[in-house]
Amino acid sequence: MVGTTKIWLTGANGQLARAILKECKNQPEKYTILTTDKDVDITDMEEISKYAITTRPDIIINCAGITDIAACEQNVVMAYKVNALGARNMSAAARMVDAKIIHISTDDVFSGDRKEALMEFDTAVPTSVYGKSKLAGEMLVRELNPKHLVIRSSWAYGDGDNYVSRLLERIHAGETVEAANDQISTPTSMDTLAKCILVLMESKEYGICHVSCEGSCSRYEFAKKVLELTGDDTTMIKPILSENISDGWQRPKYSVLENLMLKMTELYQMPRWEDDLEQYLESRGMKHE
Repeated sequence: MVGTTKIWLTGANGQLARAILKECKNQPEKYTILTTDKDVDITDMEEISKYAITTRPDIIINCAGITDIAACEQNVVMAYKVNALGARNMSAAARMVDAKIIHISTDDVFSGDRKEALMEFDTAVPTSVYGKSKLAGEMLVRELNPKHLVIRSSWAYGDGDNYVSRLLERIHAGETVEAANDQISTPTSMDTLAKCILVLMESKEYGICHVSCEGSCSRYEFAKKVLELTGDDTTMIKPILSENISDGWQRPKYSVLENLMLKMTELYQMPRWEDDLEQYLESRGMKHE
């Protein structure tokens, strides 16, 4: 490819998109970035098509979506409109200009009934509206563009409103925080996820790819580790069953992802979640020395 790779990044104000943008800006000689968020409506096929034809990106990374689980339950039509129809539009637009599409999905496409790590080839059976709408988006992306990568990750956190930021905010306000000790998955920083996505983007790989850190923990263990690293009082975290949390039923109880495609292709080695968390907090001056 002559010149820089032109990347269209949707959902540009989101945590993952900002992390990807940060990585790309470190390599200006390689990438030209087009960012859209509210200014281009991914649910409008005509608008998306015009933008794609005008700008002709080489890669589309679709980070746009509704991730608020409660909001999805309350507005099913909107959840599917953004997470499924929007994904369809982005995939169709990518095919229109012969671009590769990288679509961001989630571990919530699994039911959480199994107690073993889930591979890319395991059947997805979501139970929440959020998970169902994201799986519908995956299916439409795969059907409409052979040059696709569907990236699933788990318990992602970055700069912005997420589990880590809300936890620390409540702890610093003097609150005791309840955390489920029967919800098991793998925390993954947006920083590491973004780095891996760029490696996959440059590759000739297509299909579904799990990208989460190695190892696993409960929400309670995750929260406790965060406070250990920041030097906060870990006794302010109280273990609780997910069924006693208002939205606990909506989250898979077990959604540990096996990075089988990454291991087979040997394209990227994901760190252990504890090391990733420590690096994330240290890079932001939040780690207690």
